[in-house]
Amino acid sequence: MAQPKTNAMRILEKEKIPYEMFTYPVTEEHQDGVTVAALCGQDVKTVFKTLVCKGASKNHFVFVVPVAEELDLKKAARAAGEKSMEMIHVNDINKVTGYIRGGCSPIGMKKLFPTFFHESALEQNFIIVSGGKRGFQIKCEPKLLASACKGQFADLIFH
Repeated sequence: MAQPKTNAMRILEKEKIPYEMFTYPVTEEHQDGVTVAALCGQDVKTVFKTLVCKGASKNHFVFVVPVAEELDLKKAARAAGEKSMEMIHVNDINKVTGYIRGGCSPIGMKKLFPTFFHESALEQNFIIVSGGKRGFQIKCEPKLLASACKGQFADLIFH
C-alpha cells in the first residue's frame, strides 16, 4: 500500500525537489526530536525541528534548528528584524500553521511565513525535518529545502 502524501511532500514534488521519506512509530505521548532521530537511525546533527514564533510586530516566523539545540530568541529576533521574539503557545500551532505538535514541517503551512534555518544546516549534505504529520520525516538537501519555503540561513542557537 502506498504511503499517504502530506502537503509538504506534494509541494516538494511540485517544485521537483528530490527528497526521501522516513517513517517512525508514533506513541501517544509527545516524542522529542532527539528520540525521533534515534527512531529513524539518524545523527542528531542532521535532524531539525520546526519552531513557530511571534515577533513584537505580532507577525509569525518559522525557525528550523537542530533537534538537540535550543533556539536563542534574541538571535531569532535579530535575524527576523524584530525587537523581540517569543514562541507561540503549543495550543496555537494548528490554528497558525495547519499542523499539529510533533508534525510541524517548515513546508506547507497555511501561510508562507518568513522562515530561517540554522546555518549549521549548510554543513550537512542533507537535513531531516518533519514531513507534516507525526511519524513522517523528510530528508532533503538544505538549500533545496530552504528554497521550497523561501527560507534563509542564520545563526539562531545558543553557543
